[in-house]
Amino acid sequence: MQTLAIEDELSIFTAAAQKPVLLAFLDSGDDLELNLARVNEIDTAGLQLLILLKREAAQRGKALRFVMHSKAVLGVLELARLTSAFGDPVVLAHNGG
Repeated sequence: MQTLAIEDELSIFTAAAQKPVLLAFLDSGDDLELNLARVNEIDTAGLQLLILLKREAAQRGKALRFVMHSKAVLGVLELARLTSAFGDPVVLAHNGG
């Protein structure tokens, strides 16, 4: 299993730079985890990026799980009513992120 941790923020200010890195991560294996514990800020651009990753992974026949959701990520998922839509267990990071 390959794991990638996102640091800091998933926002309109970082999404363009993060998109190619995250899409390349999909090529690193068939069983993937994206650790969201250190995401301290996320907006709709970041949410769109997560949705894109899930869609691309599914189209490529890969398993992609989001793990260790920070409070910021969980808050946006709840606001958008997408907490269960991704099919990942929602586990809050230990540090409360």
